[in-house]
Amino acid sequence: QVQLVESGGGLVQTGGSLRVSCAASGRSFSRDAMAWFRQAPGKKREFVAAISWNGGSTDYSDSTRRRFTISRDNANSMLYLQMNDLKPEDTGDYYCAAGHIYGTDIEDEYEYWGRGTRVTVSS
Repeated sequence: QVQLVESGGGLVQTGGSLRVSCAASGRSFSRDAMAWFRQAPGKKREFVAAISWNGGSTDYSDSTRRRFTISRDNANSMLYLQMNDLKPEDTGDYYCAAGHIYGTDIEDEYEYWGRGTRVTVSS
């Protein structure tokens, strides 16, 4: 079992920055590929970014590639998403997910999910 708890969401203005975090507990965090997804109001959940078990590889959606950075701290079982130049369309609930397959944007490939943290970007 893996427990994931997101934090760090909030209200930010367009062009601002925010870092969301995900604290993991349970089985060895360092073995899991991790990812961030988000769900905007009234829309389907979508892939944001992924990171391999050792942080050596990362992948992003086209809309976040140049503005977001995913990282992890295996010693402290933490996952992060640094978000810069935020836009109103980045508004949504941000979820971290853990699984065995790196880089997939398919939700069903991830075994464990947090409950999300809300990010609101005002225009």
